[in-house]
Amino acid sequence: MSNFDNFDFNQALPLINEDTEFFPLMSQEDEEEMNNEQTPEVLAILPLRNTVLFPGVVIPITVGRDKSIKLIKDAYRGDKTIGVVAQKDVNIEDPEFSDLNAVGTVAVIIKMLQMPDGNTTVIIQGKNRFQLVEEVQNEPYIKATVVKFEEIRPKVDKEFKAMVASVKELAMQIIQFSPNIPSDAAIAIKNIESVSFLINFISSNMNASVSDKQLMLEVANLRDRANMVLKHLSTELQLLELKNQIQSKVKVDLDKQQRDYFLNQQLKTIQEELGGNSPDMEIEDLRKKSSKKKWSKDTASHFNKELDKLARMNPAAADYSVQINYLEVLLDLPWEHFTKDNFDLKRAEKILDKDHYGLDKVKKRIIEYLAVLKLKHNMKAPILCLVGPPGVGKTSLGKSIAKALGRKYVRMALGGIRDEAEIRGHRKTYIGAMPGRIIQSIKKAGSSNPVFVLDEIDKVGNDFRGDPSSALLEVLDPEQNNAFADNFLELDYDLSNIMFIATANSLSSIQPALLDRMEIIEVNGYTIEEKVEISKKHLLPKQREQHGLKLKDIALRPAIIEKIIEDYTRESGVRGLEKTIGSVVRRAATKIAMEEEYRPNFSYEDVQKALGPAYFDKDAYEGNDVAGVVTGLAWTSVGGDILFIEASLSPGKGKMTLTGNLGDVMKESAVIALAYIRAHSEELGIDHRIFDQWDLHIHVPAGATPKDGPSAGITMLTALTSAYTQRQVKRNLAMTGEITLRGKVLPVGGIKEKILAAKRANIKEVILCKSNEKDILEIKADYIKDMNFHYVTNMLSVIDLALSDKKVKNHLKIEYREEAKKQEYH
Repeated sequence: MSNFDNFDFNQALPLINEDTEFFPLMSQEDEEEMNNEQTPEVLAILPLRNTVLFPGVVIPITVGRDKSIKLIKDAYRGDKTIGVVAQKDVNIEDPEFSDLNAVGTVAVIIKMLQMPDGNTTVIIQGKNRFQLVEEVQNEPYIKATVVKFEEIRPKVDKEFKAMVASVKELAMQIIQFSPNIPSDAAIAIKNIESVSFLINFISSNMNASVSDKQLMLEVANLRDRANMVLKHLSTELQLLELKNQIQSKVKVDLDKQQRDYFLNQQLKTIQEELGGNSPDMEIEDLRKKSSKKKWSKDTASHFNKELDKLARMNPAAADYSVQINYLEVLLDLPWEHFTKDNFDLKRAEKILDKDHYGLDKVKKRIIEYLAVLKLKHNMKAPILCLVGPPGVGKTSLGKSIAKALGRKYVRMALGGIRDEAEIRGHRKTYIGAMPGRIIQSIKKAGSSNPVFVLDEIDKVGNDFRGDPSSALLEVLDPEQNNAFADNFLELDYDLSNIMFIATANSLSSIQPALLDRMEIIEVNGYTIEEKVEISKKHLLPKQREQHGLKLKDIALRPAIIEKIIEDYTRESGVRGLEKTIGSVVRRAATKIAMEEEYRPNFSYEDVQKALGPAYFDKDAYEGNDVAGVVTGLAWTSVGGDILFIEASLSPGKGKMTLTGNLGDVMKESAVIALAYIRAHSEELGIDHRIFDQWDLHIHVPAGATPKDGPSAGITMLTALTSAYTQRQVKRNLAMTGEITLRGKVLPVGGIKEKILAAKRANIKEVILCKSNEKDILEIKADYIKDMNFHYVTNMLSVIDLALSDKKVKNHLKIEYREEAKKQEYH
């Protein structure tokens, strides 16, 4: 009902003469009196453009046309009665008689005013409706003959009363929903008694087009007119409710935004006063840092795009901190920052030799890499995998390599990792998201070409969260890692300049595809001689420093260190040895702190006082006095060891018994050895008939220790042959090698550890497969100068080398027994 906006009762009333008997609200009596008034036969016609006048309604109109002004003045001087008719087309400036609607309203001029802008404003009140008949004059204004337009009064029943009540109620609701409509309108509607005037009053002021209002004016039946008004009011109310809902929602959003804006402005001011950084300053700081950053165009473009996104964010929003954290990670990464490699190969060699004793294979490979890199600067870094027992210096070797190359060093422990996101990171949209540990380690290193140690790569697990070893495939593939995709970064990162060094204790648990991508270098256990040197050069000085002692406070001779190694440690590496030396050093520190006398040059008795009795017995050769006992060589996780294969015969029915906690492969070696001896009994000088009359028992001492593997094959063969022939085994002899039914001897692994174990046990001669000769050549000549090696290809050669023609003392008579055979038949 926006037309109420154009008319304010409080403004209109003062314009009316005090002596005018006029009330804007018409009573029932006033309406009857108005209906009884005679309609003039001829009326001066005032065309209206934008409104329709209804009977009884008071409206102000502004008159601008010359014809209309003259008409108003003439009428105002006369009886003040005119005819008001709406134009069919509002755009016609000077309407003719034919341009007017057929039905209009008789109006009385209540007041005429000259406005300051020169326009004439008149207040008019509608009386009766009329219908145009014929034009009487055209100049200076239109006059026409008219007839009264009679109104049909409906029967006042319950339905009509309900309709009128609904009209009034809807009008009140519209006024309530429209803040621009004055409250006077609601008061006016409440006080209207006449139903006809109520309909006319609402029709005049409702938000409807001129044509719709004209249609209502032309409806003779009051019930039909009330129904039309009700429909319009209902539609308008629905639109108003929808409009108010939208405005309310927009207002709430705007109010919240304005509130947040003002609070942020206040917060910014407070931060500036306290000397902190406001969001704008933070963004500007990030932009300055990015301008100095050395990175590719794609990375710079992505960063600027994300920074612009941050600038559009509300600092109080939850995503703001996520976004700023993401940008800071991008800035902190050393995208195209590389440390300069030191190509002084002699210096690198000295550093590697100084930090680690032995490990010649690894050192050689590093020097080769440096040499090629010196010649070809854009060479892809190798991916090495150092495999060996614990404590041999695989991890610490990475630090030495980094020092030799002049690169940064970073280590990532893979032991126990089960989640793929540890490698690739999380999506940055997740709460608490961060890059994977590869990217985090590079960020920590501060350069894009560090020496990166992937420690314990064989200990990587997998579960429902993914397989980290599969994620490592991309990291360790030289053809792919130049564009490593981390979930958090959403950008490719080049890992091809990083020198990856993986460490592992065993290759068996590493995924084959991952193993294929790495260059495997075996790091074997140290010999006693190497451990003595390591103790002198590294372990003892380190323990002295950690315990606050000087060089003069404690000294250990090489012979004493060797005794410590043999009696108190049993390992391939030197971790246990370092702890043991630490215990000895602490004894000296205690003596100094308590001001007691002691000998700085420790003897073995002093060591025993510090460490207690010897933990281990030295591996010792046990002689060749008994037939069927042969010394074998074994590999263990802590280095090499010797073991004894014992074979014994007793009268029986040819049953074979195996004891000593043997594995399936070792049992199979015994079966193969016996089958070969039976097949070649004639060549070995054995009566084939005795196999069914003598039971065979094979035992390997240290029964609590599980034993398995094929390398005891030739030892089993020799022990069984010695037992059946009672021939003596040659002195100070040990052997290792796999056997087959065809009589072949096959190569085995762990040769270096086995040979060093043989040397410790004072073994002078060793029988090996011919194919293992290359492994002997890799052992330093100084360590094996007193030993003889016999290389064989078939099992009969083993027997010839291992057994003498002489029988042992107190030998058994192993022969075929006729009596036993006869008893069998009975």
